[in-house]
Amino acid sequence: MKQTTLHKAAYPGLHVAIIMDGNGRWARQRGLARHEGHRAGELAVRRVVEVAPAFGVGTLSLYAFSGDNWQRPPAEIANLMGIFERYLLSESQTCADQGICISLIGRRDRLSPSLNLAARQAEALTAGGRTMHLRIALDYSAREAILQAALRLRSLDSKGEPSQEDFARLLAEADLSRAPVPDVDLVIRTGGEQRLSDFMLWESAYAELFFSRKMWPDFTPADFAAAIGDFRSRERRFGRISEAAAS
Repeated sequence: MKQTTLHKAAYPGLHVAIIMDGNGRWARQRGLARHEGHRAGELAVRRVVEVAPAFGVGTLSLYAFSGDNWQRPPAEIANLMGIFERYLLSESQTCADQGICISLIGRRDRLSPSLNLAARQAEALTAGGRTMHLRIALDYSAREAILQAALRLRSLDSKGEPSQEDFARLLAEADLSRAPVPDVDLVIRTGGEQRLSDFMLWESAYAELFFSRKMWPDFTPADFAAAIGDFRSRERRFGRISEAAAS
């Protein structure tokens, strides 16, 4: 399967996707309210975003809030949305100074007007960034995006068979990305669970998977470095056989 190479000129390097799991359990283990875990998780985001470019990451996709997370208690959802808004407002200038371009993926029609405004402002302020593309998945569902892209593809009056690149463009429109991104190289999930949870299913077809038992608030730059090191030690064949096996 051909790997997409979009964004390569502006954002060379790896595409790393992180499922940031374990904030609530981290808080519970310490006798704290769940919102304290989410606040600690925000600090972990800042740490990883700051060091990711130094580890050769050109695109960093963070799973912040899934479409299924709306089933959580209203108070917890409100707290999370407040954290997202605060992060965008407080970190946009820092990201702009570091050459980091921010964009949100996922639905926006269920987000509050103030959060939507913060997202638009962050995207506008950091649009010129060329060091790394930081993608924050809010109200995101990979299956929903794939379904919407498929429906759009069916409705198009085009000649010939559509390519994977054609579908990738429609998928980017479905999840409100600015443009298609490179295929995911590495998926990191914290918190001890070992599943993708409806995150970037199309883009992760050939991604390497790294599962950490650490809760997300405890995930450090050293842990990120270990995940990248483990990834670089693996042989990625994309359906081919290794040179040793072929000889």
